[in-house]
Amino acid sequence: MKTYRYYILYICVMLCTLLSASSCVVIEGDTLDDTQKGNFEALWKIMDEHYCFFSYKEKELGVNWNEVHDRYAKQINKNMTNAQLFEVLCNMLSELKDGHVNLLASFDYGRNWSFYEEYPLNYNDSIVNAYLGHDYNIASGLKYRIFDDNIGYVRCETFEDGIGNGNISVMLQNLATCSGVIIDVRSNGGGQLTKAHTLASHFLDKSVIIGYITHKTGKGHNDFSKRDTEWLHPSDGVRWQKPVVVLTNRGCFSACNDFVKCMKLCPNVTIMGDKTGGGSGMPFNSELPNGWQVRYSAVVYYDHNMQQTEFGIEPNIYVEMDGKDTDKKRDTLIEEARKFLTK
Repeated sequence: MKTYRYYILYICVMLCTLLSASSCVVIEGDTLDDTQKGNFEALWKIMDEHYCFFSYKEKELGVNWNEVHDRYAKQINKNMTNAQLFEVLCNMLSELKDGHVNLLASFDYGRNWSFYEEYPLNYNDSIVNAYLGHDYNIASGLKYRIFDDNIGYVRCETFEDGIGNGNISVMLQNLATCSGVIIDVRSNGGGQLTKAHTLASHFLDKSVIIGYITHKTGKGHNDFSKRDTEWLHPSDGVRWQKPVVVLTNRGCFSACNDFVKCMKLCPNVTIMGDKTGGGSGMPFNSELPNGWQVRYSAVVYYDHNMQQTEFGIEPNIYVEMDGKDTDKKRDTLIEEARKFLTK
């Protein structure tokens, strides 16, 4: 099943911060009290001034944040319970369809995971584990083995683990006899961007511009810094020069989305599977008067063509799980990748 460990880690950290809840919050000179209306206005204002995708979400989704305010403000009253307030606030945030936008209280974790929940999973843990078998190798957060057809298979479940140049170099040395490699990042919910870039750097032969970064500098929806160029340089360790297939699904989010963005620029690499889940904004967090934590995207990452990847990256070759294969405990995407690499 899906594993999103970085969400769980985040929840644990945020639960600890709730112990220091405050009774009011000052936002740009406005003091907002710990009332139902005060918390609503605080959340709306924090997002209004700091969220980085309003222009894009208005274009793609038709989101008008002022209209959203007026519509949800009608649902707020002083007699509502905290659970009812939490539900209304989460519904308001869900208008943005952003997996990096979350509201955290001691009793629940508000989220919008429609980037994968509304689509076929195209991944089955038990079947993948059968492909790995019991004698696979482990290089920090990477599991790998060599199939009978001399194709290497690497399973990367998360970028939270300590993936380093040494781990990757040893793994690639052990796979050196393979004619090609499959890197399976399906349902990888992200983690540390540096880890994603470290892995991708082992498949480069020269430095490339992988995108551009800009961050909010003012409270206006279009107040951003100058776009900085983002480079990725080849690793000093072992670099893979043979064909690679990267398997993706809608569960590839955040740092994993960025990994796919990088790998698409590497030579001999083919992205296969479904569109990724997106999540191209770096999250920051703030606090409401009642101590609830809000997380939101505040830094925008573009691809090398200055295109948004917030709603995902298209594969080079679309492949979906076949129900007949699943019944036979076969992974359609892995099998198609093996065929592609051996043709």
